[in-house]
Amino acid sequence: MDRRVPTGTIQHRSRTRLLLATGAAAFALVAAAATPLNPAPQQAQAATTKGDAPSGGKKVLTVAVNQSIDSLSPFLATRLGSTTALRLMYDYLTNYDVKDGHTIPGLATAWKTSPDKLTWTFTIRKNSKWSDGRQATADDAAWTFNKMMTDEGAATANGNFTANFKKVTAPDPQTLVVQLKKPQATMTALDVPIVPKHVWEQVKDFSKFNNDKQFPIVGDGPFILTDYKVDQYLKFKPNKTFWRGTPKFDELDFKFYKDNDSAVAALEKGEVSFVQGLTPAQAAALRTEKNIKVNDAPGRRFYALATNPGAKAKNGKKFGNGNPALLDPKVRKALFAATDTKTIIDKVFQGHAAQGEGYIPPRFSDYFWKPAADQKVSYDPAKAASLLDEAGYRKNSAGKRLGKDGKPLSFRILCHATDPNDKAIGKYMKEWWGKLGIGLTVDCLDNVSDPWLAGNYDLAFDGYSVNPDPDYVLSIHTCAALPATPKDTGATDNFICDKKFDELYAQQGAEYDPAKRADLVKQMESRLYDTGYMNVMAYPNAVEAYRTDQIKSIETMPEAAGNIWGQDGYWSWWSAVPASSSTATSSGSSTGLIIGIVAAVIVIGLGGFVALRRRSTAEDRE
Repeated sequence: MDRRVPTGTIQHRSRTRLLLATGAAAFALVAAAATPLNPAPQQAQAATTKGDAPSGGKKVLTVAVNQSIDSLSPFLATRLGSTTALRLMYDYLTNYDVKDGHTIPGLATAWKTSPDKLTWTFTIRKNSKWSDGRQATADDAAWTFNKMMTDEGAATANGNFTANFKKVTAPDPQTLVVQLKKPQATMTALDVPIVPKHVWEQVKDFSKFNNDKQFPIVGDGPFILTDYKVDQYLKFKPNKTFWRGTPKFDELDFKFYKDNDSAVAALEKGEVSFVQGLTPAQAAALRTEKNIKVNDAPGRRFYALATNPGAKAKNGKKFGNGNPALLDPKVRKALFAATDTKTIIDKVFQGHAAQGEGYIPPRFSDYFWKPAADQKVSYDPAKAASLLDEAGYRKNSAGKRLGKDGKPLSFRILCHATDPNDKAIGKYMKEWWGKLGIGLTVDCLDNVSDPWLAGNYDLAFDGYSVNPDPDYVLSIHTCAALPATPKDTGATDNFICDKKFDELYAQQGAEYDPAKRADLVKQMESRLYDTGYMNVMAYPNAVEAYRTDQIKSIETMPEAAGNIWGQDGYWSWWSAVPASSSTATSSGSSTGLIIGIVAAVIVIGLGGFVALRRRSTAEDRE
């Protein structure tokens, strides 16, 4: 699941596990000798080429990114950059059609359920192999799920999908049987990478193993990860035995840039093939550049203002230093009423976003919800002032609102240093809230994860990429997602724990009727809105660009007006055709979509951010 962690936020795992995202040391990542996790070790080499014509004439697709990798373990990773890499490395039981997002075969070619909907049987394809030559079977899938069911560390990233599993077996290599405790609506949308049992059964501690030391990494996806350096790059080569077809580029690199100005400059010089997360000014400038195409389409992400609801663990222990004033719903709603989202859309996003309403973006029409007129908290400074007065936070003679302790009321908001939107909106909020008599400190940090995980914040700029099935982004606001103890890290996005929300979450998860389930999801969105812990301010467009003299064609998702970066699948990079190549045909959707295949180099930048729970302004897995 490509949840995007707020442009630099990730999630969970014990703090010692946040090593990858800290950027503290650039690990050599050299495979020294053969081990169970590295049957065919090779010396890891740094990238030495630029553009699409490195030495030897290889065709390299280089993607500029600015988000850190939290982990390369499918059991731990939640950030968009990480989960994008995992989608390239490992197959899932099912996939999402590139045209419209409906479920299509992946590692499983077919599936059926028993009349009582408690037993699901998946048929595993016969033509999928691990990159070390061994056959991928139902036993690999059964082992993956059983490990998540029995090992808390292995359930870190995707435990919500297997929490309701009762028993998983593989009667034969092509048959996977999953028995459930109660009906589960996500059975054809299990966003869980299936790993090779013969490799991963050697791992001792799943809570700490980041899968980042020995290369190439054994997988069965369209690409094989061959090298990785923290905050520098991720490199892939095409998997020539991938059952759907071999990618067309010789390499795919995800290359890290700390700021988008540098990435855009690299695109203009031909040093990278693709850049995402463009500002309106950058997009406008690139539209006039020769050999560059700008893609501007409705995105799958929401952009929100989150408030600290009082960080706590499952054992009831509270932690962090969130301002207690925000425990009052009137204060939260006052802040939202003093936030002009129309100005944010017009002045910050400059029209490259839709105005925020419910939790699920309008792109997912079945689940899109908006508050009723009498429910909506609109921009109304007078109403905001009245709510603060009612809550007991009145102005003194100097025009400052006083807290319960008699001191001026002031908040801190976590801001991602790499996100210009955070900074610009923070300035507006400081002005708007200042007129109410409230102080605001905008903390723009390279690493927002440490204070966020520790509960040491009042508010934060938050966001997530939403999958076609909304279960995951709903699960991160349940009580079950809280950390076990203050020392642990849970799957929670923002420490929200609300009994009514949990009840609705359980109901939607067991509802197979699409219309009834959609209604329950909308009730959850309404509840989340009314509690006031999250204010969705915008649904940003996917604004990105690529060089047409390096990339001849590439698939967006959905096919009509969709995004390239952060898709629900591997379609963009798998489909990309080098500019000098002729287009090949391959089935990239259940409808026989003609699309080229990619064999590329991805250098995914790993930034200096630490994992924050499963959140994302990076959408999402950010």
